[in-house]
Amino acid sequence: MRSTLFPREPVARALTLATMAVSLSTGLFYAVSALYFTRVLGLSATTVGIGLTVAGGCGVVASYFAGGASDRLGADRVQRWGMLGWGLALLAYALVGDATGFVVVACVALGMRATQGTARQALIARWFVGPERVATRAGLRVVTNVGIGLGTVLAGVTLLLDDAAAYRATMVASGLLVLLATLPLKGLNRAVPELAARVRARGDGDAAEPRGRSPLTDRTYLTAVALSAVLAMNFGLQTVGVPLWVAGHTDAPTVVISLLMVVNTAFVALLQVPASRGTHHVLVAGLAVRRAGAFLALGCGLFAAAAYGGARTAVVLLVLAALALAAGEVFSEAGGWGLAFELADPRSAGAYQGLSQTGYAVAAMLAPAVVTLTAISHGTAGWAVLAGVFLAAGAATAVLARRASRVRADDSARDVRSAVA
Repeated sequence: MRSTLFPREPVARALTLATMAVSLSTGLFYAVSALYFTRVLGLSATTVGIGLTVAGGCGVVASYFAGGASDRLGADRVQRWGMLGWGLALLAYALVGDATGFVVVACVALGMRATQGTARQALIARWFVGPERVATRAGLRVVTNVGIGLGTVLAGVTLLLDDAAAYRATMVASGLLVLLATLPLKGLNRAVPELAARVRARGDGDAAEPRGRSPLTDRTYLTAVALSAVLAMNFGLQTVGVPLWVAGHTDAPTVVISLLMVVNTAFVALLQVPASRGTHHVLVAGLAVRRAGAFLALGCGLFAAAAYGGARTAVVLLVLAALALAAGEVFSEAGGWGLAFELADPRSAGAYQGLSQTGYAVAAMLAPAVVTLTAISHGTAGWAVLAGVFLAAGAATAVLARRASRVRADDSARDVRSAVA
């Protein structure tokens, strides 16, 4: 854990420090934003929902185009600019006075957040190699979960005060933390001289370098992104589906919702890095995703069963379901990162990671509606549909990875024969 939170490698250390600040900001924002938008700004829940959906669409578009920008301008620059825009947009929430202003600021905030996320992926893809990529991404995932948890705890003070000044101050603090996150990334090329040489050698920010193929013409990669997006809907299941299900369909006390969040955070913090080992191999990554689909399906079954018992039985089943969902999360993320990095053309790392992040953005935008229309609206039958979808996506990913691994092996053998000839 110490090496995860304080890595010695300079680029990993810069990314980790930036992620610490960003995740604290995210924890603060998640805890108070809904109440700030409705109680302080006076917006209706419908307006907030529609505005965030529109902003989510902006995030989808930004995720994709930030990939190409990272290839042309340099991923570290794009990440820093994205964070700067995101932080300023969060500060602007404190000045919003009407629904139009809210939608505009939300679009900028989610667009810039998506931009920096894609650029971070591109930087990892270009700077690190092999197992280092997935290990670094797993470490950042741990830092993110821990930071969000701490930010949520700190936001408890604001929730206890429950007044407009406290909510506004928390939103300002959230923006300042994101701006603070730009400092570790400032002058990264100068602080790590090798970075400039290595990213130029891989075509980052150098128009003279030949570009690789477009990810939009890579059917294997497109399919992998689509399947990863299906599995990524488990985040919507945790943030939207689980609270609604616990409160409205089980006899468990609502305080259990917080317990389930703690279970998830602790599980990911402890096991994300171990679960990611070996997933830089395409075949292993596919098997990890298949395992994720099975765990997610199990979690869906346990959540459905929790509606049929008393309070104690429901609590036990919900905790087991949360553990299964957390296991599905760590394996789906580990396998997804491995496929996103290893199936990409390294000459177009930014464009490929942009497409990968676009898949996650689409999943984040659609997941609340999908979860609500299945599990929450139709109970056990809806949970069964979700379980089947997760199982099918995991199995299909394993098949895709096996075929891609076989093609790679054939290509390598052909290259060796050509070299010998």
